[in-house]
Amino acid sequence: MEISEEGLEPVSPTGHYFNNSVLSISVLAVLEYEIPIDDSQFLSLLENVFLPINPRFSSIMIEKNGKKQWKRVEVKLEDHVKTPIFPSNLSNESYDQYFDDYLSNLATKRFPQDKPLWEIHVIKYPNSNAAGNVVFKLHHALGDGYSLMGALLSCLQRADNPSLPLTFPSRQPSKPKNENVMTRTFSSLLNTMSDIWWGISKSITGEDDRSPIKSSNIGFEFAPITVSTVTISLDHIKLIKSRLGVTINDVLTGMVFLGSRLYMQEMNQSSREARSTALILLNTRVMGNYTSVEEMVKPDSKSPWGNRFTFLQIPIPNLTEFSNALDFVWKAQKIIKTKRNSLAIYFTSELLKMLNRFGGHEAASRFIHRTLTNSSMAFTNLIGPVEQMSLANQPIKGLYFIIVGSPLDFDISVLSYMGKVRLTLTMKKGIIDPQKLKLCMENAHDMILNASDKYPVQNSTEK
Repeated sequence: MEISEEGLEPVSPTGHYFNNSVLSISVLAVLEYEIPIDDSQFLSLLENVFLPINPRFSSIMIEKNGKKQWKRVEVKLEDHVKTPIFPSNLSNESYDQYFDDYLSNLATKRFPQDKPLWEIHVIKYPNSNAAGNVVFKLHHALGDGYSLMGALLSCLQRADNPSLPLTFPSRQPSKPKNENVMTRTFSSLLNTMSDIWWGISKSITGEDDRSPIKSSNIGFEFAPITVSTVTISLDHIKLIKSRLGVTINDVLTGMVFLGSRLYMQEMNQSSREARSTALILLNTRVMGNYTSVEEMVKPDSKSPWGNRFTFLQIPIPNLTEFSNALDFVWKAQKIIKTKRNSLAIYFTSELLKMLNRFGGHEAASRFIHRTLTNSSMAFTNLIGPVEQMSLANQPIKGLYFIIVGSPLDFDISVLSYMGKVRLTLTMKKGIIDPQKLKLCMENAHDMILNASDKYPVQNSTEK
């Protein structure tokens, strides 16, 4: 990391994009406890483990000579740890509502700029999912999902044996088919030109149609939210992947697309053919599994700390296009493969740099904001550990994350943990019916799993 003579670290361009008057994006990571929470060691853990992970956790953003810098400050841990008080002796179902309302309230609040951009919320009341919950609220200017997940994992240990490292599902992709170099190059060139033109026009003027998952509301970045989660067996996803000869990402994307269309059709029959786009976030690092935080912060790291991602704009297939649920998976595979065989995903990063250079940070933020506003949903996923984790020797039974501060009405985040895949549906309150949407996502999973029964398992190197 570059440090100036005054001891200030320059804020990265992406850090600027995500923390200004146009955009302020944060991540909420929720840890679900297996047993009642004992927070007696939390302050010590934060001081000795969390804060040393990265100087940004002990820094605030200041502006100096027209440029934002990270300035180290003294951290008062008590200002960052919140323990809400709810009424006593209520049912788990009642505490479900209190917890949901608390998460929604967190989503409506910007971070104060005079303190480091993180908070921890300790909710000691049991609900239907856990004996208690700890919520990490981390500003996206601190880093992307990969960086922040790496930081979170640095505070956690294996529940069965803390001396052993956590392990993760393999990220090794399937072997690509052999293609003529000339054919592949020409295809990449055509895809790049097409994607650049379509992406720019989509971001500037190509707003999606109004639909049950996209309203006409403007300025709803910090509106109250509703959160619903869908838990799926990772073995089911792997089985579908192996039967169809696709990737896990293809299966999940096809499932989300089908579930979204089923919901749109149920709520409004005419929306079957609505023009809808998903914004899929991609990590641009050259990487396998998570690396240590110590490795991330090295100057020449292949998986550096920070915001290293871009996005794909993918049209959501219409229900009228297909008669088979599996077509959504194959269509997702085809689109994603075409997009990945395009240099347009790297052009997006360069375009933002150009906007930043000539129009300032808020010009780049306005482009991102417009891209989000013109889309119908955002979709991002991360891998989590295979083994159960613990925080301060207390086992964690569940884990999920959400993105808040987005102008979108609908965000989906996906995280694997302990052999399960958790789809978290974040919706602006009052716009989307959470129970119906959850049911449609579950139906999409069942439809794709059942339809794949007739296909034999194929060999694949992706685990």
